[in-house]
Amino acid sequence: MNRIKEKFGELRKLNKKAFIAYVMAGDPDLKITFDLVLELERQGVDIMELGVPFSDPIADGPTIQKAGLRALKNRIELKDIFNLVKQLRKKTEIPLVLMSYLNLIFHYGIERFVREAKEKGIDGVIVPDLIPEEANSLIEVSRNNDFATIFLSAPTSTQERLKKIVKASTGFIYYVSLTGVTGVREKLPEGLKGEVLKIKKMTSKPVCVGFGIAHPEQIKEILKFSDGVVVGSAIVEVIEKNINKAELVKKVGLFVSKLWG
Repeated sequence: MNRIKEKFGELRKLNKKAFIAYVMAGDPDLKITFDLVLELERQGVDIMELGVPFSDPIADGPTIQKAGLRALKNRIELKDIFNLVKQLRKKTEIPLVLMSYLNLIFHYGIERFVREAKEKGIDGVIVPDLIPEEANSLIEVSRNNDFATIFLSAPTSTQERLKKIVKASTGFIYYVSLTGVTGVREKLPEGLKGEVLKIKKMTSKPVCVGFGIAHPEQIKEILKFSDGVVVGSAIVEVIEKNINKAELVKKVGLFVSKLWG
C-alpha cells in the first residue's frame, strides 16, 4: 500500500490529523535536508514534502523562491533528490511527496520520473502548474505504479473543476487556502471552513490545507474541519535565518514542535 494512504488510515484509526511539512531539497544542502526530514519526523511530522528547485516557480512566494535559488546554486537536480530519498529510506518510512513543476518532469520523461521516483521510495507528487485535464499521462503511469497524484484546489475552483480535482487526486487533496502564492499570512481567509467542507462532501479522500499557515492557533482552527495541514514558508524562513549556523536543524525542529504542540 502507498505510504500516504497508509498514514491517513493510521491517523483516522487514532482520530488524529496529518501534519505535513515542506522543505526545499538542497537548501542549504542535501546533508541538511536529510537531517531535517529525520528531525521533523521526530517532532511529529506525518508526511514530508520535498520541493524540487526550479527557476520559474509560479506558485511560490519570495521565501520559497529564495530557497529554490539557493538549491539551484548547489546544482540540485531530480537525480540528486532521488539519491537523497534512497538514503533516507535506510532510516525512515515517513511518506515523502515531491513538489515539482511540470517542465522538470516533462523534460525528465513522465514515465521515467514516476518509475524512478517510486523505486527510490517517493510516494507521490504535487505539480502546481498541471491541471487534471492535461494530466492523463501522469495519472495513468502513476496509477500503474501505486504513486499518488495530489492536485491543488483553490477558493476560485468551480464545482465542475472540483469534481475533476477530486477524481484525479490520490493520496490527498491539497486545498490552497488563499488566492496567490505561498507565504506566511497572519490571518486565515474568510470562508475557509465552508470551502473545505464543500470538498469533503464530495469525497472520502483526505483534504489538507496549505499556503499561508504559520501559527499554532491557525493550525488548531484548520484541523477542526480538515484532515491535515501543510506548513512550508514558515519552516523555510527558519532555515533561511539559520543558514551557516550549527544549530540550524535543531532550531527548525524546535519551531515545528511549538507549531504542532
